[in-house]
Amino acid sequence: MKQVLITTEHRGVWYAEVAETADLTATTLTDLKNCRMAIYWGTTKGLHELCQTGPTSSSKISSPADILVLHKVTGVFAITEAAAEKWNSHCK
Repeated sequence: MKQVLITTEHRGVWYAEVAETADLTATTLTDLKNCRMAIYWGTTKGLHELCQTGPTSSSKISSPADILVLHKVTGVFAITEAAAEKWNSHCK
């Protein structure tokens, strides 16, 4: 599985784990694991800060859940390992 940040047409922002073979060019993604929604970014450098360093102490992040189908995807961003660790530990 690889970790990514996904944005949607409806301004949703999710951290997700996707299969290595997933077609990340599709506008509908399926079988997303350990997803967390950014309810409030809490960043000073925008969305890319969430990709580079992860959520901050000011961020509001949802509890994890799997997403079977996510429609109207507008972007899939690579994230760093450090950012993924923060996404996974933010709600603990």
